[in-house]
Amino acid sequence: MENKDEKLWQIATQRAKFRREIISYVVVNLFLWCIWYFTKAQAPSSYIPWPAWVSLGWGFGLIMKYFSVYHFSNEDQIQKEYDKLTNKD
Repeated sequence: MENKDEKLWQIATQRAKFRREIISYVVVNLFLWCIWYFTKAQAPSSYIPWPAWVSLGWGFGLIMKYFSVYHFSNEDQIQKEYDKLTNKD
C-alpha cells in the first residue's frame, strides 16, 4: 500500500492537471469561436456553428474528467470489491 502522502500528492497532481485542461479548453474554444465569427458566411437560422461540435465534445470529456478527479475514488472502489470478496456468505 502506498504512503498516504504519496496518494495525496497524486490527487493534487490530477486536480492541477485538470485545472490546466480547463484553461486550455477555454482558450482554444474562444479562439475557434472567434475564427467562426469573423469568417462565417450567411447561413440559415437553423445552422449549427461548427465550433459548437468541438465545444460540446471536449466539454463532455471534461465533465467526465471532473467526476473522475473530484468525486470518484478508485481506491474506494477497490476497497469495496475487496470487502465483497472477503465477506463470502
